[in-house]
Amino acid sequence: MTTKGRIILHIDMNSFYASVEAAYQPELKGKPVAIAGNPEERRGIVVTCSYEARAYGVYTTMNVREAMKLCPDLIVLRPDFDKYRKASKAMFDILRSYTHLVEPVSIDEGYMDLTDLGLDDPLATVKEIQDRILRELDLPCSIGVSPNKFLSKMASDMKKPLGITILRKREVQNILWPMPVEEMHGVGKKTAEKLAAISIQTIGDLAAADDIQLKALLGINGTRLKNRANGIDIRKVDPDSVYDFKSVGNSTTLPRDYTNQADLMKVLEALSRKVSDRLKSKDVIGYSLSVMIRFKNRKTITRSMTFRHPLLETDKIANEAKSLFLKHWDGTPVRLLGVTVQDLQERSQAYKQIDLFSYEEDAKYEPIDRLISDIEKKFGTGALSRGVKTGGKGYKSETSFSKDFLDKDV
Repeated sequence: MTTKGRIILHIDMNSFYASVEAAYQPELKGKPVAIAGNPEERRGIVVTCSYEARAYGVYTTMNVREAMKLCPDLIVLRPDFDKYRKASKAMFDILRSYTHLVEPVSIDEGYMDLTDLGLDDPLATVKEIQDRILRELDLPCSIGVSPNKFLSKMASDMKKPLGITILRKREVQNILWPMPVEEMHGVGKKTAEKLAAISIQTIGDLAAADDIQLKALLGINGTRLKNRANGIDIRKVDPDSVYDFKSVGNSTTLPRDYTNQADLMKVLEALSRKVSDRLKSKDVIGYSLSVMIRFKNRKTITRSMTFRHPLLETDKIANEAKSLFLKHWDGTPVRLLGVTVQDLQERSQAYKQIDLFSYEEDAKYEPIDRLISDIEKKFGTGALSRGVKTGGKGYKSETSFSKDFLDKDV
């Protein structure tokens, strides 16, 4: 393996939740295991499963009852997120023992840049990383190696479990171009449908597509996807990108289809409280809010509003969420609800104009704000804040990362 150019790794943990459970309970090794909620409730959806379970046709998002019909010996375990967070932290600690250029993108995957390590045999180091994660944590992973993030991500998917795949830019034409375009990282189902409408069926078709036509169809993302299809990706591995969160949200699948308005309002209040707590833990405020509603027939809608004044407190978020929900609910039984605050800004950098709608709220806190200002003049900015933890790159949130990967339910 040549050391010229960048050496970017994508590390993808294999069946992460199920593998963590097997690491804690060795008797699960080699058996069909699924991580899911309570099979007696509608939350009983497979979150992930072992490769032994996949051999029976079990897959992520499948209903547990359906999975057990395919695999009667399936071992169904409730998720233990604290356990998974600890395993994730330990895995990323191993990666960071080689370089600070580690970029987590979810609880079970991340990028590394080994370019500046001056390695004589980079592939030996890649194998060592994989072996250490397996030996020290008893967790399997697959690793893609290439000159950029996109190709490494594609490569890590090619051999599972415990695979190492090198994908060079000169191999893109032979390896990637024949693949269906929907198998390309960054192309979702809707995008694939749009591309099919202009006769783009493979990654090779996308690589050769007309720039103007792509931009008209997909905007700037069309150009980005064409570059990726040609193996071009100039993004750097950014250790701090994990802190670039754009939204904070919560959703919950209801234990049954709700039709009672009072019950639905209580759910929205609980979701709003969770969102408010997260905003405060991250020391951010938001200026737009969206409510997601999934009905009994599985139809899902998302409705949003933007505000001049920021969203932070539970009451404000809950009131706006309820109003938005009632505006778009026609009485149809509801299966799932979600509340998300977007357009985030750090509170320390946000400036809010006082208007007729927020004057009374601002006036309430004015004496406290004056006190904080006086203390900061004496002891420095950030010495005191109103009931909020300080954020920043050294801050540890309730999850392993500043993004909320796990805690989706109230």
